[in-house]
Amino acid sequence: MSEPLLPTRIWDLPTRVFHWVLAVCVIGSIVSAKIGGNAMVWHFRLGYVVFTLLAFRLVWGLVGGHWSRFASFIYSPGAVLRYLRGRSRAGEHHDVGHSPLGAFSVFGLLAILSVQVGTGLFADDEIANTGPLIRFVTGDTSLALTSWHKTWGQWLIIGLVTLHVAAIVFYLLRRKRNVVRPMIVGDKPLPPGVRASADHWMTRGLAAALLTLCSIGVGWIVSLGD
Repeated sequence: MSEPLLPTRIWDLPTRVFHWVLAVCVIGSIVSAKIGGNAMVWHFRLGYVVFTLLAFRLVWGLVGGHWSRFASFIYSPGAVLRYLRGRSRAGEHHDVGHSPLGAFSVFGLLAILSVQVGTGLFADDEIANTGPLIRFVTGDTSLALTSWHKTWGQWLIIGLVTLHVAAIVFYLLRRKRNVVRPMIVGDKPLPPGVRASADHWMTRGLAAALLTLCSIGVGWIVSLGD
């Protein structure tokens, strides 16, 4: 008989909050940019929130719950090939946290969002809106960064988000795996012995402190343009 599956904490609360708040902010940023005009005030505000979240995720990827740490989903080429061939080894747990393909998606989206936030800090739409750090670069550099921000950067983010949603639907319809529910409730039904992520008041307090420090840091960086 197969072992009974037990609810196991995979995604700690800080990771889940990060995920959903980031999703809302990215969608809001895209919509506000498309609207333009007075909505650009919210585009900048949401951009600063995304900046804060990315800084937090970078730190949380080092000290957060086990399955939220980057070390748990940085895979060797051999592990990726085994996963693609359906020959994952016992103990690799490719379907517990982020799978090898999911890891590529996560790192790609974090990287593109970081570039998008960085270019936005120096952007100039030549109408009424400029990034807070525009005075630190030349006009030509600002225009080049703005061009990336409004074209390649924007469409890469839209493309990656679309692929992310498509992957969720694929797993649900073809593999009968709901990967959204664990990101809401935190738990997955897994065999005994799978390591759970720490998710108690101490880890949540640490996350709150780190998020506060990240927000202060982002506020300071933005203020450099004053």
